[in-house]
Amino acid sequence: MKVMLRMNDAGTLVAYVPKKDLEEEVVKQVDGDAGKVLTLANGWELEFSEIPPKEKLPLTVEAKRLS
Repeated sequence: MKVMLRMNDAGTLVAYVPKKDLEEEVVKQVDGDAGKVLTLANGWELEFSEIPPKEKLPLTVEAKRLS
């Protein structure tokens, strides 16, 4: 699924999923088998093969929903 990553005014990473019209702050980041796993405030876990550096945000990237 396509996910837009950006930094909010408080400096927190935020993920926006357009197909679900969902925007949540990232509360946890861990290394997974195939890249980084981000946990959103609503409990969703999204796996990214790579996360762009903060300087390149906002950016739309491909992610896989784990839970």
